Amino acid sequence: MATDVISSNRESGAEQSVKTPAHQHVYEELRQMILFGDLAPGQAVTIQGLTKQLGAGMTPVREALRRLISEGALTHQGNRRVSVPELTESCANELYFMRKTLESELTRRAAERMTPDRLAALQSCDRDLNQAIALGDVGGYLTHNYRFHSLIYDGADAPIMSATVDRLWLRFGPSLRVICGRFGTSNLPDKHKDLLEALAANNIEAAVAAMAEDVEQGMLQVQAAFEEGQQAN
Repeated sequence: MATDVISSNRESGAEQSVKTPAHQHVYEELRQMILFGDLAPGQAVTIQGLTKQLGAGMTPVREALRRLISEGALTHQGNRRVSVPELTESCANELYFMRKTLESELTRRAAERMTPDRLAALQSCDRDLNQAIALGDVGGYLTHNYRFHSLIYDGADAPIMSATVDRLWLRFGPSLRVICGRFGTSNLPDKHKDLLEALAANNIEAAVAAMAEDVEQGMLQVQAAFEEGQQAN
């Protein structure tokens, strides 16, 4: 994914931070908050509140919000308020179709271009992910799961598709945080072991199938959450 919040300016040192425009830094901070569910679906926040929380000026916050609204990650509520859109069942169905289609193709392209170094990085990331699952660390799970997928898609050499998928994750990520809280990390989908074994064996079709199943299992949990909510009502 083109915008990898995990390798952010924080890890680049003070010199890099100075070079980064304020609005870009605020954008990345807010994007990470949305992606990993620190801003919950439906939760309204004010521009003034965000300036205090992020320690940023009003202008860079407004510019970051404008970008995120245009990407569909935020919705303008009026009265200087914005919120993360709540995921509807019809929207989830669209996301499932788009994710399964695009992420399967990105996996195919990445598998064809897989290098030993990238495979080793994926295996290391998966170990971190497994540890987060074992500890019940929701934040760690979300971070390492996103990083794992990012490493694959960055290796696909398909920037348009990768950028599109990154936007899909902005729409899906906040709800994934809710699902983690509801089902716990031990019940979350994880087909990464199958995917890594397929990549190590240079079995492209098996890698594509593992990714498709990983996406499918995740979206099935979203559907289960919708059904649970309907029963509660």
